[in-house]
Amino acid sequence: MKIGCHVSTRKGYEGAAREAVRLGGNAFQYFPKNPRSLRLKSFDAADAARCADWCLRNGVVSVAHGPYPVNPAAEGEIADAMAACTLNDLAIAEACGSLGVVVHFGHDRGSDPLEAYRRIIGWMDRVLADWDGEAKLLLENMAGDHGPMGTTPEELTSIRSLCAKPGSVGFVLDTCHLFASGQWSGGDWDDFRERADRLRFWDGLTAVHLNDSRYPSGSRKDRHARIGEGHIGADGFRRLLSTPELRESPLLLETPVGTDGTHAGQLALLRDWIGEEEFA
Repeated sequence: MKIGCHVSTRKGYEGAAREAVRLGGNAFQYFPKNPRSLRLKSFDAADAARCADWCLRNGVVSVAHGPYPVNPAAEGEIADAMAACTLNDLAIAEACGSLGVVVHFGHDRGSDPLEAYRRIIGWMDRVLADWDGEAKLLLENMAGDHGPMGTTPEELTSIRSLCAKPGSVGFVLDTCHLFASGQWSGGDWDDFRERADRLRFWDGLTAVHLNDSRYPSGSRKDRHARIGEGHIGADGFRRLLSTPELRESPLLLETPVGTDGTHAGQLALLRDWIGEEEFA
């Protein structure tokens, strides 16, 4: 299995990959550029190529995470800027050999949710019409803190099926978001697993954000806790980790760091829960 955490690119993309392995992982997530801005980045292609080569030789996989301001449900000129931003992220992810770029599903405060869904589909089509690489656009489920949109597997699978290039779209399942939204209460994992199976959600799963939750199920608060220390708890994660459908997707921590300032302790705990033989 592939496990890892979000790492900094301050030492470059190859440096991020090496740091992920130093911490005890064989996967990682990174921001391809400033996560608070839509500005495009002229990136170091040689560094990205070294990252891709090093990861291939060492059996490491990676996922890029797009900037937080990107909202596929937006409209007008800002939506055009967001599309250009995501295309830039896809180019960086492709150069680094990454699986794709994570984009939050989107949110809208308007009175017509169907129109918001249409905008999301149109935005995805706009991005993917100009993209022919292997890196995918990865939709992440929402916690519900911006409203109910994007919290259900039904929404993600429907949006993917309705876009022009569904093969270029994957899913990222955030466990804290799933729990906070009330779609999973901890003890009913098998119910969610079967529901997702009926929807063929697992067919599109590309990565998992493995985060505990500081608040109870249904709170709609997106506040991550270290794995095993929140309301999901160790038993909830053990049930989740026994799911065969997750075996092919990297499990990536976006949790608060440990007392040493890193995720090394949580990665060791995760390896213990899964079983060290899974990483041989």
